Amino acid sequence: MLSDLSLLQHSLSLSAITTNATRRPRQLSVDYYAKSCPQVEQFIGSITSQQFKEAPVSAPATIRLFFHDCFVEGCDASILIATKPGSKMLAEKDAEDNKDLRSEGFDTITRAKTLVESKCPGVVSCADILAIAARDFVHLAGGPYYPVKKGRWDGEVSMATRVPNNLPHANSTVDQLIKLFSSKGLTIQDLVVLSGAHTIGFSHCKHFVSRLYDYKGTKQPDPSIDPRLLKALKMSCPHVGGNADIVAPFDVTTPFSFDHAYYANLESKLGLLASDQGLFLDPRTKPLVQSLGQDKAKFFQAFSAAMDKMGSIGVKRGRRHGEKRKDCSMHI
Repeated sequence: MLSDLSLLQHSLSLSAITTNATRRPRQLSVDYYAKSCPQVEQFIGSITSQQFKEAPVSAPATIRLFFHDCFVEGCDASILIATKPGSKMLAEKDAEDNKDLRSEGFDTITRAKTLVESKCPGVVSCADILAIAARDFVHLAGGPYYPVKKGRWDGEVSMATRVPNNLPHANSTVDQLIKLFSSKGLTIQDLVVLSGAHTIGFSHCKHFVSRLYDYKGTKQPDPSIDPRLLKALKMSCPHVGGNADIVAPFDVTTPFSFDHAYYANLESKLGLLASDQGLFLDPRTKPLVQSLGQDKAKFFQAFSAAMDKMGSIGVKRGRRHGEKRKDCSMHI
């Protein structure tokens, strides 16, 4: 029979084997490029600040791009891959749900990648560039500045068919949203906090037009829209035959400023999408909306933490699981 000491050693070595097997791949770190490309954040920052001046819509466009990347296959720049000419297999970016991702987001990453490649060839992944650029734009638009952990590799899979079931939709119920976020390891609080990114940006009429004229088949407007907002939106978005390019701001009070007004708007029935307004109507999410609406500093702190958490969904590490693309739109 084993002595107590050898039993202890035996169980310790067993636990070491099991923890090694189940441990997450080497964690991301803020100083991942400290030796290989120490100025990477300055390089990307020079591009993001220029883009923000030239085309402010680059901010919501890039933040949304990052979100859509992380929710499908993890944060691995799979959203940036272009469909091969003549291929029947569409890449993620060509999925119906990604059709109206604005080109300014993609352009920002292309420009940043070109600069970074000229300074540190073959070192920095497209996935890390997207994560850093999204943070830059949050800050440039008036939001918090938070440290970005790095060390993601680029993904080797990008398929349009993986998109629909992995992204929230404008008419998603709170139940559906909670379920989707939970499948990504995100909590109800993360859902409400990350929805606050709708403090900037715009949405096309098609995503909310049914709320204006025929809510859930009632032939009536959604009762949870303020009548003044309803009137204004109807002027921009006719029931049928409107201009498909017309957009409305998510945050009607401060559409270009990254602040906590999104939450106060929901309390005033000024949410644009059914999925936004629903957060104030559901008892599981309403208290979070109320507390974030009262405290900008609390929102900024929570948003920084939630972006860090979202930024580590499904991360690829190392050559066995990923690649380092030279051109973000093409697999190696």
